[in-house]
Amino acid sequence: MEIIPGVGVDAAKIGDPREVVERRLGSPAHAGVHTRAVYDSVDPTLVLTYDQDDAVELIEVGYGQHDQVFFDGVQLTYRFRAEVTADLAAKGHPGTPSDIGFNLRAGFTIFSMASLSAHRLDPAAPEDDPRRIVEGVAIAPYSYFTDDAPPLSGTAEELEAWLRDRGVLPTKASD
Repeated sequence: MEIIPGVGVDAAKIGDPREVVERRLGSPAHAGVHTRAVYDSVDPTLVLTYDQDDAVELIEVGYGQHDQVFFDGVQLTYRFRAEVTADLAAKGHPGTPSDIGFNLRAGFTIFSMASLSAHRLDPAAPEDDPRRIVEGVAIAPYSYFTDDAPPLSGTAEELEAWLRDRGVLPTKASD
């Protein structure tokens, strides 16, 4: 699955209404309307966070059973984090470390919850090998992962304005 930094993936984009996403992907794996919805109709699985107006504000993609997550020819998931960040830097995609991963200025973060041991990718790795495997990718504008985070409450128009100000959505044409 290829990501579109700061925007999403083909099946779901920042700002998409829940009903549009569910027409594409079907109902989420859990019943009811929740802020976070897991869509396992695709591989890798998508986890979407909706705002109070039921518009997508964050897209998370985990490593897949069959498919992995890519950006600019770089496999992001199910690889050692240091290798992924080195490959991204070599392609001109800088970022900053975070507590569980690495935030890319392009508009996504790679993360590891340390649920996979290095032994999964390197059978010769010692049991206490500290290397982290990228288990997922979260997609939103870079500012979402930094101090200039989007509004967690407000109207759909306010979120849209915030996204336009950051170049995620095109500016509106003058009347």
